[in-house]
Amino acid sequence: MKIILVNRYFLPDQSATSRVISSLADALTRNGFEIVALTSRTLHNQKNVSLPAEEMVGDVTVKRLGTSHFGRHNIVGRAFDYLSFHVLAFFWLLRHVSRGDVCIVCTDPPLLSVTCALPIRLRGARMVNWIMDLFPEVAMELGMLKAASVGGRLAIWLRNWSLKSSALVVCPTRTMADYIRELGIPRDRLVVLPHWSDEKEIYPVPREKNGLREQWGLADTFVVGYSGNFGRAHEFGTLIEAATRLKDRDDIRFLMIGAGQQHAPVQAEVSARGLGNVIFKPLQPAEQLAESLSAADVHIVSLLPHLEHCIIPSKFYGIMAAGRPTLFIGDKMGEVARVIAETSCGQAVTIGDSEGLVSTISALQEAPDRCMEMGRIARQVLETEYAREKAIASWCALIARLDRHAASVARNALQRQS
Repeated sequence: MKIILVNRYFLPDQSATSRVISSLADALTRNGFEIVALTSRTLHNQKNVSLPAEEMVGDVTVKRLGTSHFGRHNIVGRAFDYLSFHVLAFFWLLRHVSRGDVCIVCTDPPLLSVTCALPIRLRGARMVNWIMDLFPEVAMELGMLKAASVGGRLAIWLRNWSLKSSALVVCPTRTMADYIRELGIPRDRLVVLPHWSDEKEIYPVPREKNGLREQWGLADTFVVGYSGNFGRAHEFGTLIEAATRLKDRDDIRFLMIGAGQQHAPVQAEVSARGLGNVIFKPLQPAEQLAESLSAADVHIVSLLPHLEHCIIPSKFYGIMAAGRPTLFIGDKMGEVARVIAETSCGQAVTIGDSEGLVSTISALQEAPDRCMEMGRIARQVLETEYAREKAIASWCALIARLDRHAASVARNALQRQS
């Protein structure tokens, strides 16, 4: 038996899905599984890169498909990128999957499980449908696809068919699981496994030892950070308004790291308002991720409330690993807000409450001991609830439900974890 992980991106790509998939693949090989990663030859944020068609990344065999790469900023081009991966993945699986294999299929590109379900079934393998972002609901909630349209109804029917064709369906939150259960997926085939962060790769770096803070001229200022994807699912108006209200405070700066669909509009709005207290930086290399996330004293995470059942912001786990508090902007009853409320590793405000956000930032700036205590709690929560080794042990146990040989591997993994 081999395990095939299917996702559009894999190392050295540093997108959120790539990082978590690559982390899982590496850990499973260390636990005795044969792993094949089926991915593309591209990087999500670089257009003119073509990675090798086949290579070893650690002990993981990586098979890369020669898809189109028009990029993320053109809707038509992105659709071709999605389609080419779907088609090539379908035929690769049809040729290379063996009876008894386990195929863990992710959600990049959207509806990938629909394409993969048939060849996996025809070859006598089993599919684990790993839902990171729930499609087509994300597109519908963002107004990109109408639920009542022919395309919308067809997409939902096909997606539901792929869920029911899966040996197991894995999702990251209870909110998403409750939604999927209402679609008729049996409870015994639906598993909630939260995302995680590698506590050895990302760790707290003190101010005085953080080279990036010095390099970026942050000195002794209180830094409010945003790091990751500037996607459509995130809300930036509240953050920009808070930065506007605090623009005359020389002791508070806003650090925006990353790229994405809303990056240019956010930059334009910051420029239009003349906000010299906001600094933009590109995504940092993996080896500097601990420093990058530790450069901020607190981090912003946001999510549109109507997407709570569709998405979990994975940046939340990296922030906890860096030992920094999270200021969440969104639904106070949502997943991130719930963890924050239960553990006191940050605070939450609703979208539009820029005054509340300003008050929270100012209070933490004036109480460094309280801010550090929140960060300490965040790191502790990561180590106990969302650590990589705990997540891997759970995945090993999950795979053991599908294969006898995997059961002994899972027992060994659980023993090491305990």
